Amino acid sequence: MGKLIVAFMSTFFFIKLIIRYAPSFGLIDIPNHRSAHKHVTPRGAGIGMVLGVMVSDLIFLNDIIFSHFTSFLAIFLVFVVGVLDDHRDATPKTKFYVIFAAVLLLAYDGMIVHSLGNLFAYQLTLGWFAIPFTMFAVAGFTNALNLSDGLDGLAGLLSIIILSTLCFIGYENHDFFIVVTALSFVASIMAFMWFNWNPAKIFMGDSGSLTLGFVISLLSIKALDYINPISILFIAAIPILDTLIVMIRRKRNGHSMFAPDKLHIHHILLRFFNGNVRKTVILIALLQLGFSIIGIAFSGDGQQRYLFALFFINATAFYILLNGMLERQNKFTVYRNKQRKNH
Repeated sequence: MGKLIVAFMSTFFFIKLIIRYAPSFGLIDIPNHRSAHKHVTPRGAGIGMVLGVMVSDLIFLNDIIFSHFTSFLAIFLVFVVGVLDDHRDATPKTKFYVIFAAVLLLAYDGMIVHSLGNLFAYQLTLGWFAIPFTMFAVAGFTNALNLSDGLDGLAGLLSIIILSTLCFIGYENHDFFIVVTALSFVASIMAFMWFNWNPAKIFMGDSGSLTLGFVISLLSIKALDYINPISILFIAAIPILDTLIVMIRRKRNGHSMFAPDKLHIHHILLRFFNGNVRKTVILIALLQLGFSIIGIAFSGDGQQRYLFALFFINATAFYILLNGMLERQNKFTVYRNKQRKNH
């Protein structure tokens, strides 16, 4: 408990400092056509979050830090590139290269996806493809959580739910590494949410979203010791579904799958709620909570094929529903513009 209090209080203190001095260090977010906010806002709260966790780790040194030193070093590498990106000194390629290097550190610590479980009556062992697959999966989810950081409080609340779910899995299976790491970051995020709930006083930036995405990926890999791989798709469903649906839509429309736009789940639901950020964030968080509960409830090896079918059905339903909402919103926008021209 003391470690969590220190993580919370340290994060709170560091974020207060960052808000005060962010303009001096170029840590500000200037609104553009894709932004949900209207005013220049400090960013880089992820620096305070990670520093808060680090302070608690230094005070409460334990065997976990030393026994998984390379994994914590990997987290630190991703954090550093996130800080550089907040200062606009890191390119997308640089971020991916650093994440790949961090995955090699995870591999040294044994944190690798070795199997996709028992699907269709076959054990899908990855063999030599384990490290490349893990690189792809970790980079994909880390970027997915980064893309979900589009509304005040959204990425933070999603991370709290996902990390808490992973913490429960660690607790049920007496995995102290998962429990302590997840709870430390949850405490830190809660301090951040004090400043990030709409209207936000500061954004987490890539220093936060990249680090949290990587930490969730790491703990998810460790959780595979106890649950089937498809459960992870539910435990972290919203960022994964959002990224998949957006990339499929872009491809079908003839655009680059990596081109930025305002077609993410939170953009569509925000328009549905007439710009009400809090309602949008709460609904998405409740959806994630429901998915996480399903992931835990059906985490046994024998339920994997059914869970996979359920995820496919959910992904299809989400795609159809969101596309329908988007089409109606686009038609309404065209109609409203015509009305304005007529007047």
